[in-house]
Amino acid sequence: MKLRMAALAATIFISSNIRHVLGSALTTAIPANTRMCFYAEVDKPKEKIGFYFAVQSGGSFDIDFDVKDPRDIIILDGKQERQGDYILTANHVGEYAFCFENDMSTITEKLVDFDIMVESEPRKETPGKPSQLSEHTSALEESIFKLSGMLNSIERSQK
Repeated sequence: MKLRMAALAATIFISSNIRHVLGSALTTAIPANTRMCFYAEVDKPKEKIGFYFAVQSGGSFDIDFDVKDPRDIIILDGKQERQGDYILTANHVGEYAFCFENDMSTITEKLVDFDIMVESEPRKETPGKPSQLSEHTSALEESIFKLSGMLNSIERSQK
């Protein structure tokens, strides 16, 4: 009973302190001639979205992909890619679609690891010249988000 209470307390502590980034790391099998999409909700404009994928098995270890914004406009795509690691800025609130397509294969399924992270940390306004500070803040935030993605990538490779 004490062990359950300790585990529950740890879970509550961890979940109460993880509010800033929503993410989902998954591995999925994509059958031949199939398009499979996954979705992430963005609550505020200008949030950062991290998108990572790597083909682990199947055919030439490559896959087609695209990312669509809530208006159904393609904002990122690739053909016959083995892996990708991207940081996007969400310009619109709503549901973003991350799709993989295994059309080039007629028999072989592809096993794909991927991770979608949506930043939901509130941004603080900084006093000073807005144009200068927002450029530097945005670049700094972009660098921090990229480092976070790299650390997640290292963590995934060590599992």
